[in-house]
Amino acid sequence: MGVVGVGSLGQHHARILSELEGVRMVGIHDLDPARARTIGDRLDVPVHTTLDHLLAEADAVVVAVPTTHHETVAKAAIDGGCGVLVEKPLAPDVAAADRILAAAREAGVVVQTGHSERFNPALVAAEPWLDQPLFVESHRMAPFTPRSTDVAVVLDLMIHDVDLVMALVGRPLREYAASGIPVLTPNLDIANARLSFENGAVANLTASRVSLERMRKIRIFQRSGYLSLDLARGSGEFLRLKQELPALRDERVSAVVPGSSKGGTAAADALAPLDLGEIVERIPLTGDDVEPLRRELENFRDAVLGRAEPVVSGDAGRAALSVALSIEERIENHVVDTRPA
Repeated sequence: MGVVGVGSLGQHHARILSELEGVRMVGIHDLDPARARTIGDRLDVPVHTTLDHLLAEADAVVVAVPTTHHETVAKAAIDGGCGVLVEKPLAPDVAAADRILAAAREAGVVVQTGHSERFNPALVAAEPWLDQPLFVESHRMAPFTPRSTDVAVVLDLMIHDVDLVMALVGRPLREYAASGIPVLTPNLDIANARLSFENGAVANLTASRVSLERMRKIRIFQRSGYLSLDLARGSGEFLRLKQELPALRDERVSAVVPGSSKGGTAAADALAPLDLGEIVERIPLTGDDVEPLRRELENFRDAVLGRAEPVVSGDAGRAALSVALSIEERIENHVVDTRPA
């Protein structure tokens, strides 16, 4: 395997692949020769001066170049018979994503999309408790950095949660509404979207790259209980009603039953808040220390070897991209419609 593009994220792909069991790291390529040499020396992996030279050595590559170049690099790799893991978003637009997927089908190679949040330890720990979510709320906030400002926050950050909720709900979208504004860049820096699914489930997503604090949290409500996950910490908890609820005291019941002879203290006691600890079971969800990116690359390795299907296929990446671009379009229309005359 090899890595094309060793910027802020690509360098970590290269680091993990150089350590991954069952993988021989054949090298890296980057348009910045000095950057490539720095990462190559640090990891003790070969540096290829041309993309073609790397592709001639590799069975599969990670594409971690800027989004605008995803199609060019991915198709070159596919044409060379390489499986590809393309960092999110899969492509700058749906038409480009379709061309990547068509080329992969024709060549018979694997395409995986780099939505590494699917491999977050908190979600892995929560998986046994997930049961037809009906409402999902996510907040993905980050302080401003110059990285990825070539795309709106929807494609930069929110697309992670778009992919997550589509996978969690597992039903077609019915409709969505969205709003947002640019703050420090020409593109959207804050966005909110509300997605409604055909089974009645709803997701409310908020993303910002101009926040004063970092936050990656998702809350999942379902009939069986409520999951609160901190994706930054890789942990959370599942809250559900206890199977054997404690009986309410007689005076609480009689205070609210018409015709009861009891009152006074009992009535006041009936208004006192219940101790949720008496009726709610809190199940801690503690993930392991495995990096999501490592799990993602292990899955990519196994998919290339024919041992497993990609957890986040190219088709899944295309679906998340399509919804994210539609959200951007809704926001742009909303801004135009609400702009003062």
